[in-house]
Amino acid sequence: MYTDERNAQILISLLKQNNIKKVIASPGTTNACLVASLQGDSFFEVYSAPEERVGAYMACGMAAECGEPVVLSCTGATASRNYMPALTEAYYRKLPILAITSSRRNAYIGHNCDQVTDRTCLPNDVVNLSVQMPVVLDHISEWNCGINANKAIQELFRNGGGPVHINIETQYSQECVSELIDARKIIRYGYNDTLPSLKDKKIAIMVGNHEKWSVKLTEAVDNFCATYDSVVLCDHTSNYHGKYRIFATLTSNQSYWKPSYNDVDVLIHIGHVSSSDFNINSKEVWRINPDGEIRDTYQKLKKVFQMDELYFFNYYAEIDEDRHALYDKCACEFEQVSRLIPELPFSNLWIASVTSKRLPKDSSLHLGIRNTLRTWNYYDVDSSINGFSNTGGFGIDGIVSSAVGAALVNPNSLVFCVLGDLAFFYDISVLGNRHLPKNLRIILVNNGVGLEMRGGFTLGHKIASSLKVDESVYIAAGGHYRYNSEIVKHLAEDNGIGYLQAENKNEYLEQVERFINSSSDKSIIFEVFVAVEDEEKAILSIGNLLGDKNKGAKTLVKNVIGEDNFKSLKKLIKGK
Repeated sequence: MYTDERNAQILISLLKQNNIKKVIASPGTTNACLVASLQGDSFFEVYSAPEERVGAYMACGMAAECGEPVVLSCTGATASRNYMPALTEAYYRKLPILAITSSRRNAYIGHNCDQVTDRTCLPNDVVNLSVQMPVVLDHISEWNCGINANKAIQELFRNGGGPVHINIETQYSQECVSELIDARKIIRYGYNDTLPSLKDKKIAIMVGNHEKWSVKLTEAVDNFCATYDSVVLCDHTSNYHGKYRIFATLTSNQSYWKPSYNDVDVLIHIGHVSSSDFNINSKEVWRINPDGEIRDTYQKLKKVFQMDELYFFNYYAEIDEDRHALYDKCACEFEQVSRLIPELPFSNLWIASVTSKRLPKDSSLHLGIRNTLRTWNYYDVDSSINGFSNTGGFGIDGIVSSAVGAALVNPNSLVFCVLGDLAFFYDISVLGNRHLPKNLRIILVNNGVGLEMRGGFTLGHKIASSLKVDESVYIAAGGHYRYNSEIVKHLAEDNGIGYLQAENKNEYLEQVERFINSSSDKSIIFEVFVAVEDEEKAILSIGNLLGDKNKGAKTLVKNVIGEDNFKSLKKLIKGK
């Protein structure tokens, strides 16, 4: 029998899956649920040590002798402090000891409550990693417990190994269950390991924000895709321009239809933080990165490969293969869906549609986070153009400054920066920099409000509506810098920057070629005033191209692409 406390069940399940058997338990109350569960399972070898210091040194001797991980279990209060001398010994000898301290909930820390000491911070040379396993209250806290337990167990042997600490909270439950939950085990692979098979798997590669690709890495990924009939799902920040690139935002974000790459056996995740949510349904996720960290972006991580991407893809690729059926189907889907895009109102989406195809080769594209990045991800650009966005910290600050830095070190190419008004004004001080380069081109889409937090499609609007307040005032920060004023014009002229302006489609088309022209001897700001209502209409329309229950989508599609093409699209949607 096992305690019904979910965090304890997760921990016990993962101990068993990782074949960690040896446990040294010290008596107490906060660890009673855990120890009783371990005691009742014949899988574990449980030893008793009333004095925690002794128990921890016993663990050192056991781990050194057998080479296996040894678990320690004690209560809160000062009991855990007695582990420190032996854990320090283990730290410098890299002994795999897992110290599990059980406590009341961390909310009691600092309130003069009994059996509560702060174990959220430890000395640097006591353990390699310390994690918390809180009481499970919902799906997110359960997922967090599972990830933290996997991290801790994997850390016992990673990079030479050493001691690890888990603090697990308890509610002193007296209820029990007969079976453990099947906690998700995450496995880490290194260069010297035999890597798992991908035979007969449907595979997609998702690339987050990624540095510029080498020719060798692009070739390795192309060979991998040819071997396994795979595709590479990208946005502007992915920067993969190989044979199997699928610019996925347009097809993945349709409300009533899912593309062919949606249901896969394995999603291979490379790169860093991305703003794109491709809504992929995968059975499991593999992460490849030299850091070897457990980063469970899609909450389906099963395997981590601590190696560089080139090694991984070369390991699996077979040079003489040339399979591309899935890519052909996905490319066809993208083409047919893109033909359904109607005439858009004057908006960021419309600007992206007409400007993306005009950007000169070998230029760079820097995009503001969220709305701007999402908007431009509906439209691809020339394969010679690399895309960037500050998705690492995911704040609105520093977009223009980052573009300035890129332009300074790449003076022979144009650097384009596209962002909204809030992000622009947040970063205007850089425009006074005396090193401002002449090859910088800024498109400022000014709608007078933070669109990401305003409008019926946003969470900000839903919250504001439920509380019966206007989200534009504070949540979306409307009204700053006097929308449609000449503030930016004066700012540009006072700093020796070229300035262009447009308030409708005709004005934009008249100015855009001049804006893009590389012969200008100064940076240029192109301020475009759009109505927030038109922005909202454009966003809602492009996400419902293949279905709209309220507006007769079939008629709309037929009118756009014709009867014959409509029949072909119906077959496509049905998977025939």
